[in-house]
Amino acid sequence: MKAQLLAPEDELAPVAQVLLQLRPQYSLEDIKLQIRKQQQNGYQLAFVTEGSCVLCVAGFVVAEKLAWGRHIYVDDLVTDENHRSSGAGHLLINWLKDYAKEIGCTQIHLDSGVQRFSAHRFYLREGFIIASHHFSTDDL
Repeated sequence: MKAQLLAPEDELAPVAQVLLQLRPQYSLEDIKLQIRKQQQNGYQLAFVTEGSCVLCVAGFVVAEKLAWGRHIYVDDLVTDENHRSSGAGHLLINWLKDYAKEIGCTQIHLDSGVQRFSAHRFYLREGFIIASHHFSTDDL
């Protein structure tokens, strides 16, 4: 298995296919368009492959905030349902940690839906802590 950053010239479809498992409200074409739009604002994709198969994908941004300093915020993280418990997620989290250090980040943050118990177990195993409650409103 190999983890890497998606380069601008890389084919997006195989990575987008895996992201659709986390974001099924999109079609393949729509998620590719949304990814390209977000990339213009700093969104990056890292992924794990074995051979030509994409096993795991993380979409993230590098940002700086008063509360956290320079950090990586993971927007999207999903392992293909056929490759869960294969070590791909662990490899990608370690890649993100190494990349964060390399670019001068001191923290990695993410949110996870309250119903995603297996994801929570995974994050806790990977050394993440539950540091806060996230509040939001869509009543705008």
